[in-house]
Amino acid sequence: MCGIAGVWSPGGADPEALAREMAGTLAHRGPDGEGVWAEPDAGLALGHRRLAVLELSSLGAQPMLSADGRYVLVFNGEIYNHLDLRRELEALGHRFRGGSDTETFLAACVQWGPRGAVERCAGMFALALWDRRERALRLVRDRLGVKPLYYGRAGSDLVFGSELKALTAHPGFDRGVDRDALTLFFRHAYIPAPHTIHPDARKLRPGTILTLRSPSDPGVEEVYWDAERVWREGAAAPFAGGEEEAAGALESLLSRAVEQRLLSDVPLGALLSGGVDSSLVTALMSRRGGPPPKTYTIGFREAGFDEAPQARAVAEYLGTEHTELYVGPAELLEAVPEIPRHWDEPFGDSSQIPTLLVCRLARRHVTVCLGGDGGDELFLGYERYRLGIAAWNTLRRIPTPLRGLLAGIGGVVPWSWYRALGVWGVRVGWRMEALRSPDLPALYRYLCSHSKIPASLVLGGKEPTTAFTSTDPSGLDHWAYMSLVDVKSYLPDDILVKVDRAGMAFGLELRSPFLDHRLAEFAASLPTAMRAGKRLLRRVLHRHVPPALVERPKMGFGAPVARWLRGELRPWCEDLLDPARLRRQGFLDAGEVGRMWREFLGGREYWQAHLWDALMFQAWLAARGD
Repeated sequence: MCGIAGVWSPGGADPEALAREMAGTLAHRGPDGEGVWAEPDAGLALGHRRLAVLELSSLGAQPMLSADGRYVLVFNGEIYNHLDLRRELEALGHRFRGGSDTETFLAACVQWGPRGAVERCAGMFALALWDRRERALRLVRDRLGVKPLYYGRAGSDLVFGSELKALTAHPGFDRGVDRDALTLFFRHAYIPAPHTIHPDARKLRPGTILTLRSPSDPGVEEVYWDAERVWREGAAAPFAGGEEEAAGALESLLSRAVEQRLLSDVPLGALLSGGVDSSLVTALMSRRGGPPPKTYTIGFREAGFDEAPQARAVAEYLGTEHTELYVGPAELLEAVPEIPRHWDEPFGDSSQIPTLLVCRLARRHVTVCLGGDGGDELFLGYERYRLGIAAWNTLRRIPTPLRGLLAGIGGVVPWSWYRALGVWGVRVGWRMEALRSPDLPALYRYLCSHSKIPASLVLGGKEPTTAFTSTDPSGLDHWAYMSLVDVKSYLPDDILVKVDRAGMAFGLELRSPFLDHRLAEFAASLPTAMRAGKRLLRRVLHRHVPPALVERPKMGFGAPVARWLRGELRPWCEDLLDPARLRRQGFLDAGEVGRMWREFLGGREYWQAHLWDALMFQAWLAARGD
């Protein structure tokens, strides 16, 4: 696990020095070493910060050249099947100096070409590959988007990196705010790919290879793995066996995924919440023999947020070496100022706080941790899936003409009038908007929205197309459609951004067996009856952990933000949300934000998420000095 960065600047003064500076902003991702490689006549330089996990010697250092000298690589992530690939390559005549998966990937590029190599890899990765013969740069991201990769323009230069801070280190990069991306942020609490908060930067989409032949080249995108295609193929050719057979196949696939993610030359452990996903991963880790796994949990003393007792019970049953840490307002106050520095752009998932804290806890003892991310998306675990279908089944019973009439009546009322009526008026306005939903996709977008009408909050903003508005639902049942949208957007742009930044803030590598693409392909083929509510996943888990320890209402990994905003964080909130400050900055409607804050202080809990989003944007601006 590492940080990568680079610049392509023909005629630039010193691309090598610039790449070194850009990579230096990522030192937290790679505290164990640094390296830069340059092709002076091309004006290209690649930078790398190393977190040593495999091949701890200098033989694993990057940037790394292929044995034939054609390819130069900077790589972030892990190729879990690299030993299998290495044996295959050795049989074809390749010889290796060290034990890193980076060297394996370069040999695969020589043998099968870049795309052939990528398609054979099972893992999480973001990489930049310079082809010295073709004078082409390839940027590649793993299938499900576990590892991040940003790219963009800084004047006439091409820049890229693992985090936006690497791009903003270039003196020619435009650090302005993209108001359309900001509008998306207030709808989703994250900014969906390919957008970023900056107008000249993009996120590379998961499962994509971008090939560029000059800094000004817009590039050619190749999609080598497409979740939508996988979901449709699964629906068209579903798993034909019974539930017991499916459970056996699932356990076999997940066991292999866990086993491959235990490959490490440094200590490893697991993040354990006591829920279905992390408990199953920990149970499969515990079966391998040897020393018991180390497990980590964060607890809160506020009722409704504390998962520590459940995690402790699972840990005791599995015999893990368990560590838990209870946190309160003091730890929160310490963590909140760090959020803009670690996330680089506005990010509103408040579970970033406990995630950051548990990663800091784990890093005191281990360098790698396994977790359960991806289980909800692949095995239909979110309650909003059930609620979305129930809401649509109710809505569609209202005759279309009547829905249209009611929505039309609501539409002629200015939104400002609804707001003027206070909480009741806003709720009525939202329900009028919901009536406009012509189908379940539109309703699901509505249900997943924080701000239902974000353009009313962001001055001068409008919403670009996203997976929520462009994904074709045909050929998929409602459950499969909603999970597909989440796999295309919520998973890579929220969940995986959260865990990547939280882990990398402390040089902790996080691995999720559920995000093995072979497991995702299997899950997509399962009938909905087996997937919904994690039915099949629970069946496998109950083979290893008594149901009484893990069968409880889903809590989610959150923090008691509402109480803290009214209490210990209130001075911080009022400073960031000061109306004069908002008007001076000119991004948000100061009147609307002020109204939400007053009603929240008066006891209206549902404004919590909206206000947290606003605070995260304001904190991000403050960290920039705005």
